[in-house]
Amino acid sequence: MTEIDAKTDALVPAWLTLPDIAEMLDIDVVRARQLLKDGQLIAVRRGENRALHVPAAFIDEDKVVKGLSGTLTLLRDDGYSDEEMLEWLFTPDPSLPGTPAQALAENRGTEVRRRAQALAL
Repeated sequence: MTEIDAKTDALVPAWLTLPDIAEMLDIDVVRARQLLKDGQLIAVRRGENRALHVPAAFIDEDKVVKGLSGTLTLLRDDGYSDEEMLEWLFTPDPSLPGTPAQALAENRGTEVRRRAQALAL
């Protein structure tokens, strides 16, 4: 996990801490950390105390957004760092429209993954 720069931090509209994630998903914090280790979520250190934060857009009520894990895997395989993945996911793309993170939340994951695969070419 890396500390996020101000530019990328500004792209993400809202953040959740691991205890917030655990509460929303009805799991304990240890399991929330495991989601990070398993690559199902990504987190960065931010704020005064450098606590781990996950974009709120990655959680859909009581579950991880559908398609996020596969998209993160594709980006990781393309050599993207956690911060680069966040920048890509939260940068507006006029051809989607919106951001890749919004498209995932709206169940348009196929198009997002297609674009993530194209980054490797």
